[in-house]
Amino acid sequence: MKLQQLRYIWEVSRHNLNVSATAQSLFTSQPGISKQIRLLEDELGVEIFARSGKHLTRVTPAGEAIIELAGQVLRLTANIKDVAQEHSDERRGSLSIATTHTQARYCLPPVIHSFTQHYPEVALHMQQGTPRQIAQMVSEGQADFAIATESLELFNDLVLLPCYRWNRCVLVPRDHPLAQSSRLTLDELARHPLVTYVFGFTGRSQLDDAFRACGLSPNVVLTAADADVIKTYVRLGMGVGIVAHMAVDEALDHDLVALDASHLFESSTTKIGIRRGTFMRGYMYDFLQGFAAHLDRDLVDAALAAGPRHEHSLFEGIELPVR
Repeated sequence: MKLQQLRYIWEVSRHNLNVSATAQSLFTSQPGISKQIRLLEDELGVEIFARSGKHLTRVTPAGEAIIELAGQVLRLTANIKDVAQEHSDERRGSLSIATTHTQARYCLPPVIHSFTQHYPEVALHMQQGTPRQIAQMVSEGQADFAIATESLELFNDLVLLPCYRWNRCVLVPRDHPLAQSSRLTLDELARHPLVTYVFGFTGRSQLDDAFRACGLSPNVVLTAADADVIKTYVRLGMGVGIVAHMAVDEALDHDLVALDASHLFESSTTKIGIRRGTFMRGYMYDFLQGFAAHLDRDLVDAALAAGPRHEHSLFEGIELPVR
């Protein structure tokens, strides 16, 4: 049994059993991958993949268990390399962050700027996607940290670290009837077409819950994953925008009026998800504390050591900052 064979079956499963796509991603040949998978199956005495002719059709029950273990072996192998790198050069390495547009555009820039000043030899990679996609990236080892508000709790192998609380504001052009409102109500908002986040993004569930609790049906005419896109359509008169308060830039959004909506909606909590069993480099701890000051090394280590979904008890009593 070879590590290369384990990597092949793991990558084939991730590429929806498409051996050709797997070969392209690994810069190798399709026949070479097929041969190594066959050799591994012969050695183990079981089929990992069922076949129809030359095509893989599904993962067998035995294959599911083997692929899961292969993933664990590959992650441990990566940890061994990280341990060696940490001892040979603690200031050199790489860090991959998976996050949403709002975090990447409005929260992370000062954190990343400071981090790169302190660790110029750490290669920083940022991947964007839906909250579910970025959580899956970390779960599968494609990224080190997932930073989001929604969906992280769907993956049981992620340790969740609460970072900060935030709420929403309402954006309207300066000549809009709501622009002079001193204290918005949900009834007022429900009378206007709304432009806001796609469900599953940036605390959208709390918004829907608030209207539902009052027996109101909001007229959502357009949704987007990107706060800047929402602002564009508010400027075009498509509707009233509801965005994360942190997404308002006073200089760039001077033509819009931002109305406080924190009394209308329950606050949301942004979290960082880390795959359980991840070997933490020194600079990874520093990044976490740069993003959320209360996430010191001791607290992070305690959360990573806690049993699945028990880490939340460590944060009881900690007052999270509000952004």
